[in-house]
Amino acid sequence: MREGDIQRLAGLTQANYDGPIQTIIPWAGNAYTEALIAECRRQFAERFWGFWMLGGMSGGGMGFVFDPQAKALALERMPEILATAKQTMQASFPFGVEPVVYDFAVNEQGTFAELRTGQDALLSVPYYLLRAPADLRKETRLLPAERRAELTRFARTHRDQTEALFDCMIPREPDAGWDTETRLRSLLAEKGFDAAAHEQLRADYRAGRIGLAQNRLPVNTLIEDVRPEHAASLSTEHERFGRQALEAGKLAMITMAGGLGSRWTKGAGVVKALHPFHRFGDRYCSFLDVQREKACRAGVPHVVTTSYLTSGPIARTGVRVSEGRSIGLRMIPTVADLRYLWEVLPQQQLDAQKQKARESGRAGLLQWVRQMGEASNYVENIPSQCVHPVGYWYELPNLLSNGTLRELLEERPALECLFLHNIDTLGAAPSAALLGWHMASGVAMTVEVIGRQYDDHGGGLALVNGRPRLVEGLCLPDERVEFGLRFYNTGSYWITIDALLGVFGLTRSSLSDVGRVQAAVPRMAQRMPSYITIKEVKKRWGQEDVFPMAQFERLWGNMTALDHFACGYVEVPQRRGQQLKDVAQLDPWVRDGSAAEVGEMIGA
Repeated sequence: MREGDIQRLAGLTQANYDGPIQTIIPWAGNAYTEALIAECRRQFAERFWGFWMLGGMSGGGMGFVFDPQAKALALERMPEILATAKQTMQASFPFGVEPVVYDFAVNEQGTFAELRTGQDALLSVPYYLLRAPADLRKETRLLPAERRAELTRFARTHRDQTEALFDCMIPREPDAGWDTETRLRSLLAEKGFDAAAHEQLRADYRAGRIGLAQNRLPVNTLIEDVRPEHAASLSTEHERFGRQALEAGKLAMITMAGGLGSRWTKGAGVVKALHPFHRFGDRYCSFLDVQREKACRAGVPHVVTTSYLTSGPIARTGVRVSEGRSIGLRMIPTVADLRYLWEVLPQQQLDAQKQKARESGRAGLLQWVRQMGEASNYVENIPSQCVHPVGYWYELPNLLSNGTLRELLEERPALECLFLHNIDTLGAAPSAALLGWHMASGVAMTVEVIGRQYDDHGGGLALVNGRPRLVEGLCLPDERVEFGLRFYNTGSYWITIDALLGVFGLTRSSLSDVGRVQAAVPRMAQRMPSYITIKEVKKRWGQEDVFPMAQFERLWGNMTALDHFACGYVEVPQRRGQQLKDVAQLDPWVRDGSAAEVGEMIGA
């Protein structure tokens, strides 16, 4: 800095970013930033002097230092470089805003102000369009005299802004071509909405047969921890048997990727499977890259199950996709469910004034529910906010509905078993020992479980009225029960195909009977519990409001409660069974050696 050698300074900031910063904080870099740096080097060569990380994790504030002779060209090209990289990674990265290029200059004046008086004593028009609607909604007597005078000056000076001000306060009526109801119907029809099943669900919800309170098992249900004999261990004999089965082509790997991973991105709408979350060696890999490589190295066919949210982006990667054909329509919640949510389930207590404001708002919501009609369809929003995913139970049955399983069996008649797991269970891979144990045990489904850790929240493996099964966290009559359950569900399952078809009332030969298959899936779905959850849904109409909405989900773990569908349980190592649900898990995942182990699995 003292010598004015900016080129050397830029080289040092680049070296600092590449070395110490990413060594100490691996997540300071990401695939988006690396793509931008690589493109700058490609286009500008030696005229690109270096990268400068600004103000926190890269991908937010970034500095790109160029030869002054190339500055004008860089200012012209950088918006295109940023926009192209964003478009390429749109489905896999949580972009909050469009990337912007700032052309900084030295402010010789520093911070300064201009005094305006009389009729000119006004701020900018955008300021009033933002601030005035809130003031105009108040009673005039509640506004200070100075504020009333200021609004009057604005009205006199900017009469041409009346329409813009009304647009900020009250939304325009939709244009004739903007028929949200038609678009919603089209979306539901396209994505496999079952209107008859939905009406039955609404009737059950309105009658109180399902709901937040009904999610829980009865209070007299006996829930105990399992005994040692309920979770098996593996042997070398299982390994030998399983290896023979793998060589004979008896296994396929099914990866569930129907979710957006909102916990991972803190609510941003991206496809978690495609997010390049970690750098193995010299390249960033997405969750899907890891799973695809594991299947390839194991020599087994690989299918990725999707939902209406993820099908398109994942299909464009070239993997074999089982398209999601299940979708739900949100409902207005019942008064009973809102009261249960606010009065029975744990809630943060606020100070007296804030609590009073909260209760007033809740009273207004209860009135709104009565006005709209309990358990009525929610259609007064854009289509994407009216629909919801219906739970990962449907991801495997979709293999039957869309014909993917039939195609697999036609291509590989020797296929006997499926290894089903989540996209973010990175340590899980086709295992000869586990396949051997599953086939030797004769059960319909084997569940992998791990020892419960302090941050594993929810249900797990339990004895429910004397029978071992998986139990979901929202089913537990008391939240404290989960702390007495030693085993946690990894979400990885080994399934015998013929047993699965049998419980659906199907056989291999009947998979070609489309009508029979289409009837079998909803019939089985009715045997699964429907869990009601309340989600906050945003509605933008000039301002932004948030409303509580009811939706349902069905979960695959409840298959363990079925009669005539025998299940077994095997304890696996922690590294194999842990799931990456939150970015905060990445540090311990790297420190405990799990990342290195996954790298070895995929040859990185």
